[in-house]
Amino acid sequence: MCLILFAWRTHPRYRLVLAANRDEFHARPTAAAQFWDDHPGLLAGRDLQAGGTWLGVTGSGRFAAITNYREPRQPEPPPARSRGHLVRDVLIARAAPSACADRVAASGQAYGGFSLLLGDADELVCVSNRAPAPVAVSAGVHALSNHLIDTDWPKVRRGRERLSAALEAERIDPDALLELLAHDRPIAGEEPPGFDPRLDPERLSRLLFIRSPEYGTRSSSVVLIDHEGRLEFVERQYGPEGGTIDTRRFSLEPDRA
Repeated sequence: MCLILFAWRTHPRYRLVLAANRDEFHARPTAAAQFWDDHPGLLAGRDLQAGGTWLGVTGSGRFAAITNYREPRQPEPPPARSRGHLVRDVLIARAAPSACADRVAASGQAYGGFSLLLGDADELVCVSNRAPAPVAVSAGVHALSNHLIDTDWPKVRRGRERLSAALEAERIDPDALLELLAHDRPIAGEEPPGFDPRLDPERLSRLLFIRSPEYGTRSSSVVLIDHEGRLEFVERQYGPEGGTIDTRRFSLEPDRA
């Protein structure tokens, strides 16, 4: 039950303010955020099992992140490719995000259910293989969990509220956004459609931050891109009990090439 909270073109200093939790099985091998040897301009964590990533940026201010689509009653056959490859591919592409989104939509049925957010200095787009077509993201505060963008689940609603409050600051503190993401108390509200309380992931759907021995919040990421193209990227990794393992911080000047 991942969560991506983001504000697009709503802050006087920042083009994009993003805070995201990656929830995953702790047994799945993962590399912390770093520049990739095979794609030197790409900064992201890496799924060492399949080779893709869940969230990444480039020096040019290009950004992408993905969440799985919640389908608790649909046994999912193993897809031909990992959804994390989609994030990598759109980050290294040279086409505009909208053109990349159209390509992803055309080939999306080869993957398990997903929603992919991608953008650059000019546009931000969300594409899902469970939606009719890509959506151009409007200026405002948004959230993406394991459904379509801004689906009004309790954790989505609470996350947007907490991010909106953080945007009142003139300068955004990445550590304040990490603290926002660490909220680990159940959130009240109407259950998602088809909710099945017998399933562990369903019981966890009310939490922004998940502490669990087998499946939980593996990392939190913050991305800040100002209107001049300067980028801050912070990733904090967590263990099964929710303790911090490592925090990595990157500052990138705009790549004008």
